[in-house]
Amino acid sequence: MWADRRTRVILGVLVLAAGVGAAEGEAAAEPKAVLELFTSQGCSSCPPADKLLGTYARSDDVIALSFNVDIWDYLGWADTLASHENTERQRAYAQKRGDRQVYTPQMIINGVAHVVGSHGRAVSKAIGDAERAGGLPIPVSVTLADEAVNIEVGAAGGPWPMRGVLWLVLFDRSQTVEIGRGENKGRTITYYNVVRKMQRLQMWKGAAMSLSLPAAELYESNADGCAVLLQTEATGGLPGTMIGAAMVDRRSGYPSGP
Repeated sequence: MWADRRTRVILGVLVLAAGVGAAEGEAAAEPKAVLELFTSQGCSSCPPADKLLGTYARSDDVIALSFNVDIWDYLGWADTLASHENTERQRAYAQKRGDRQVYTPQMIINGVAHVVGSHGRAVSKAIGDAERAGGLPIPVSVTLADEAVNIEVGAAGGPWPMRGVLWLVLFDRSQTVEIGRGENKGRTITYYNVVRKMQRLQMWKGAAMSLSLPAAELYESNADGCAVLLQTEATGGLPGTMIGAAMVDRRSGYPSGP
């Protein structure tokens, strides 16, 4: 999570905005699915999943994010990209589903289905199933101006949930790591769209909304871009179904892959 001081600054100046200025980068076309890969540098079966996520990171019809977790750090290699918040998010998904299936590599699609992240056919099928189930029904866009991150969220329609939580996710396009110990000792692995920070912004209650917040955190952290996720929330604050998403790259406006 962002430092408390930064969080107070961002939330303190979060304002409704009617329009945006000239954008440095613009979000890709509306995606049909959000892919969250829970991976670890200490997991010998993860590199194929990391490579597969890199392939999806080149596409503009999905948002693919890599969440490195610390569950295998005790095996002798502390994942250099992991955060305990990522681990807690993965566990929260399992709690919401009512199972104990927390493993790596685990791919979660639109906050609902989970498959082994290296099984390409299973991932492709889950994306297709998500699209047939309605995909991401709420339009979301994010643009970068000189001083602001501008977010637009559409209104709910039909039978879709009327409430959700808006999240801001900072990511790096890629990080290449030489593994010194553990199951992947001696390997050099590249991770794509690596989540660095995830910040809860505010509730969405079904009406169209526009937000503008300072881009200082994005630029000062030197993150390559950000994603905006709109997700339902279950009892106890557990993550639910993903209902909207957008991503913007500081350089080109589109996610980058290998």
